[in-house]
Amino acid sequence: MDTAEFRRRGKEMVDYVADYLENIEKRQVYPDVEPGYLRSLIPEEAPEQPETYEDVVKDIERVVMPGITHWHSPYFFAYFPTANSFPAILADMLSGAIGCVGFSWAASPACTELETVMLDWLGKMLNLPEEFLAGTKGKGGGVIQGTASEATLVALLAARCRMVKRILSDDPERPEADIISKLVAYSSDQAHSSVERAGLIGGVRMRKIPSDSKFSVRGEALRKVLEEDKAAGLIPFYFCATLGTTPSCAFDYITEIGPICNTEGIWMHIDAAYAGSAFICPEFRPLLDGVEFADSFNFNPHKWLLVNFDCSTMWVKNRTDIIAAFKMDPLYLKHDHQESGIHTLHTHTHTHTHSICHWQIPLGRRFRSLKIWFVFRMYGLRGLQDHIRKHVALAKEFEALVRVDERFQISAEVVLGLVCFRLKGSNDLNEALLKRINSARRIHLVPCQLSGRFVLRFAVCARTTESRHVQEAWAHITQLATELLRHVER
Repeated sequence: MDTAEFRRRGKEMVDYVADYLENIEKRQVYPDVEPGYLRSLIPEEAPEQPETYEDVVKDIERVVMPGITHWHSPYFFAYFPTANSFPAILADMLSGAIGCVGFSWAASPACTELETVMLDWLGKMLNLPEEFLAGTKGKGGGVIQGTASEATLVALLAARCRMVKRILSDDPERPEADIISKLVAYSSDQAHSSVERAGLIGGVRMRKIPSDSKFSVRGEALRKVLEEDKAAGLIPFYFCATLGTTPSCAFDYITEIGPICNTEGIWMHIDAAYAGSAFICPEFRPLLDGVEFADSFNFNPHKWLLVNFDCSTMWVKNRTDIIAAFKMDPLYLKHDHQESGIHTLHTHTHTHTHSICHWQIPLGRRFRSLKIWFVFRMYGLRGLQDHIRKHVALAKEFEALVRVDERFQISAEVVLGLVCFRLKGSNDLNEALLKRINSARRIHLVPCQLSGRFVLRFAVCARTTESRHVQEAWAHITQLATELLRHVER
């Protein structure tokens, strides 16, 4: 493909993408295929001779689309949202064209510097404490990770490194393996499975703190477990607080937990993967109160802030804690500016030019900050706030519909864009309802378990979801519920 053909094909692909997104609600939201469906549709081996672009494009609808779950359909209400917007798609095109691997400042100065500034922009939108921003006299800063799972792991490994160094400074003869064997990390019993996985990868034991009746961790519950573990000779070093849990969008009480962590020398990481985007709205910012006690904070703009996957933003109070855990400097990665800072004398800003690869698990990284830059400039703070508020209003609309039908109950407080609900009755009854919903493939939902109960989750996901989609979804659910209850009564 030469430049002339690329111009033509590129315009055709933009038209295809625009048509796909414009007409997505006409497609069945969930695929009707069996595992292994794709292998029989394509050859067993790659072609020896080049094929035409027309042949490749024809196979998108024949091979790929039958197996797509349409996450951006306004009838998709499963999991949590994954963000999508035209400015972000265009920025990703540019990122792909530039094709830099931005592991250090020298590898592409704009890649490192735009990311640093965008994380400051976003930090200010969230009203984060100044210590988390790079463009201040503080020691913190932000970085884009691939996912919240990565951010949780990076924070845990940094916390482990910090605690080991702290103990060795007091007791240099103590074997490092002995220290690590006694380290304990903590999270809510409602925390995402990736937190437990971080403990597995980090080689440390993980304890789950029991949540209260609202599925939140309170300070007293953490304190009780800490006292037990310290009495047993263990070393608490890390707590992952969740703001907006995956099952029910519950919020740990970080104003209670934070001071305990600070007193005990425990690293507090905040995982706000879904809910974090809402904190740009003043009415939801109190949900982040207590962040001042945290060592690190993370959320996913690629969930709810119109920045396409992947873009998970993470801030730390002290960047040397992260760098100390990951720094490796072979000769081939060194450059002239890596230990210096770029100072602008009139504004007193500071941009860290060390290798940004020291803030993450992989070495290479894409130019992901372009997506943030495009989206923030083309939506503005007001446009982003409008998007969040619209989704919350739609969730409240669905909640109101559920409450009117006496056959159903709300299972958790509706704070943002997630409604947890169920039929009054057994778990088997609700499992049967969900099976009917997803088998019909008009809408898509997933379940969770709360206090031993099987619960249906209704998450407002697509950028294009409107009131009519919510109303249609509820009408469909109630129709299936009526049919199910009739069947059960026979």
